[in-house]
Amino acid sequence: MNRQESRINRIRRVLVKGTAERPRVSIEKSNRHLGWQLIDDSSGKTLAQATSKTLKSKEIATELGKQLAQAADKLGVKTVVFDRRGFKYHGQIAELAAVARENGLSF
Repeated sequence: MNRQESRINRIRRVLVKGTAERPRVSIEKSNRHLGWQLIDDSSGKTLAQATSKTLKSKEIATELGKQLAQAADKLGVKTVVFDRRGFKYHGQIAELAAVARENGLSF
C-alpha cells in the first residue's frame, strides 16, 4: 500500500458530516497550497472557501485560519466539525486550526 492509498483509507475511517448549525471544515493540502471549505452536508452546499493560491504571504496557515474564523463569523457559525481529510494533525493543519480557535471558532 502506498502513501496515497493509506490516506484514502484514513479518510474513509473517519467520516464526519456537517449540518447547517455545525458545518464541516474540510482541509485540502498539496505540496504548494493549502485550502479549506465550510460545507453544509445536509443541503450539499459549500458556504465559504479560501485557498493559499490567492495569498502571497509566507504564513499561509495563519492567514487561512483567520479567514476561516472571519467567514464563519459572517455566516453566524460558532462551532464546526473539523475534517482533516486524512492528513496528520501537525504543521500547517494544526496551525490553521489553532489560529481559527484563537479567533473564536469552536471545534
